[in-house]
Amino acid sequence: MPLLEFNSKGIYCQQADVYIDPWRPVDRAIITHGHSDHARWGMGHYLCHKHTAPIIRARLGVTNIDTVEYGETWSKNGVTFSLHPAGHVIGSAQVRVEYRGEVWVASGDYKLQHDNFSTPFEPVRCNVFITECTFGLPIYQWQPQEVIFNDINNWWLENSEQGKTSVIFGYSLGKAQRILQNLDESIGPILTHGAIENMNKVIREECCPLKPTTLITRDTPKSAWAGGLVIAPPSAAGTAWMNKLKPLSTGIASGWMSLRGARRRRAVDRGFALSDHADWNDLNTAIKETGAECIITTHGYTGTFTRWLREQGYKANEEHTEFEGELSEINEAATKEADEVATEKEEGKE
Repeated sequence: MPLLEFNSKGIYCQQADVYIDPWRPVDRAIITHGHSDHARWGMGHYLCHKHTAPIIRARLGVTNIDTVEYGETWSKNGVTFSLHPAGHVIGSAQVRVEYRGEVWVASGDYKLQHDNFSTPFEPVRCNVFITECTFGLPIYQWQPQEVIFNDINNWWLENSEQGKTSVIFGYSLGKAQRILQNLDESIGPILTHGAIENMNKVIREECCPLKPTTLITRDTPKSAWAGGLVIAPPSAAGTAWMNKLKPLSTGIASGWMSLRGARRRRAVDRGFALSDHADWNDLNTAIKETGAECIITTHGYTGTFTRWLREQGYKANEEHTEFEGELSEINEAATKEADEVATEKEEGKE
């Protein structure tokens, strides 16, 4: 019997009778982070990092939550658990599970780039590593964060000089705060859509400080956002709410923006390839640093990435989950385009 197994409800530790990021209601759940595909309603009891708890309470309206610090251990039925930084979003964690000298680690979602906001990723030595591979193709190789934010700030400055409002789309949890904390405040005011500001409020009150922002309401005068930058969720694109911000220029921050047609499909002026997931190189680096011989791949390019790992000498298998990674930020057409690009490159080698 493996220490962790995949079933119809999630990643299950039978010895301790606990699930990791279950997608169906269970009695006891360890949650890696607050995104909706990993933290779902209906669990009998939740356990997570202390910075994830307020996010779960705000999003799900639940109170049956216990919290731990990174590195703090607890045991059940002889199994020892601990959480370790994943660097994905605030409070995100890898789950270390040990029983009779065997160690498994479930990564959750993670990135190795330090975003100046989340606790940076820390590799955890283990025998078996369960890893996401949302961007598990060689075509995904991120530029340094400072390069991306230099592009964002220059775009904002150009728009400001032209009398336009800059609107950038990103997830309300993680991406929005990452953008906020790396913007050049000297360019102009930073404003937010209600969905972004609601999450900012939770984080400010219960987790950590953030740069100041102004919520755009029905009564906010146009002078408040003149030359400013507005952070909004992707769902706000094309809505009536956007009309009051005209004249404007739009951009989106997503790993999918590294694909040639992604910006066009989202009908935005600029696309910035900024992801809260590991790229191809960092996936390989993270796996190597765990020292694991056995790798289990989940959500993303599991088939391709698993084959690659086997070629490198790992014992690798893929497992199906209901996690979406960053896919819901744009649409399934992005993955289709990535598959086509990868196929073209493979054909070019033959």
